[in-house]
This record gives sequence, C-alpha cells and structure tokens, in this order.
Amino acid sequence: MKTTTVHLPDEATLALEQLALQTGRSQAELIQEAIADYLSRKRQSLPSSIGMGASGRSDLSERDEELLWQDA
Repeated sequence: MKTTTVHLPDEATLALEQLALQTGRSQAELIQEAIADYLSRKRQSLPSSIGMGASGRSDLSERDEELLWQDA
C-alpha cells in the first residue's frame, strides 16, 4: 500500500474525525473506502459500439493503410 497526502478543507477534516469516532474506524480506513466507492462508480465502460465491426482479420491494425486503399 502506498502513502498519499490529501489536503482537505477544515469542515471535511472535522466531519471525518467525528465519523471515525462514531464508527470506531480509522480516518484512513474511511478515506480508502470512500475512494474505492468513488472509483468503482466512475469507471467508464467502453461504448457499446466497440467491436461491432469486427473484421475477423488479425492483421488489420498492421495493414490498415494498405487495406484502406485496396479495391474491394
């Protein structure tokens, strides 16, 4: 685990201290949980259109220009 410094407004620091006392959990534990929750909600999934036009070619990215200008 890596140590990170976070600057919080005074109000947030006070609220975090009070929540830690009320719950019997450490401030670090509460912050870790909050960040994990935030990140899980913010993870962006790929658009549903990704992969819809699968060509079936394994060399497409290597030969894109050549194939683009080829007569169909």
